[in-house]
Amino acid sequence: MSLSGRERRILAEIEQALEREDPDLAKRVAAINKIEAGGEGFPQAYGDRFRMWALAHVWVLFTIGAVLIVLLLLAVLTT
Repeated sequence: MSLSGRERRILAEIEQALEREDPDLAKRVAAINKIEAGGEGFPQAYGDRFRMWALAHVWVLFTIGAVLIVLLLLAVLTT
């Protein structure tokens, strides 16, 4: 679903206001948009790459942790 010209203009105005008010946030939003668009915007440092991976897979990590806790509780309760 494409945006109308009015909607695109409003979004452009919001983007310009964001860049004026909080340039750091605007840079982060632009980097996220570039990553989601398939650009080469991934951070180069190992810690940053791991952080991005962890954020993308946070539910998987929580699920694995919950399963491990349940298995440990079962092991304790059955012995």
